[in-house]
Amino acid sequence: MQMLIHSIGWPATSAWLTAAVPVAVQFVLFLRWLHRRMRNDEITRAFVRDIATNHLPHIYNALQKIAAEQGITLDETPLVQFVDLNHRSRS
Repeated sequence: MQMLIHSIGWPATSAWLTAAVPVAVQFVLFLRWLHRRMRNDEITRAFVRDIATNHLPHIYNALQKIAAEQGITLDETPLVQFVDLNHRSRS
């Protein structure tokens, strides 16, 4: 009698594990992909902000000097403004 109960329970457990393991692996892979995607977005945002705040003023300054040497009048240097589409506060 003991052996009969054990043999009935084993196929059900095996089928459950067969379904649960691939689902768990796919979920872990999805979380890794999501984390990497969010991290890449953060890095891209930081890079664009750095370029705009640190490098664009120098580029515009050099452009103004080159234009002055060539006798070209340029419009006023535009201000850098960020639009937060996610409505998150930035620190």
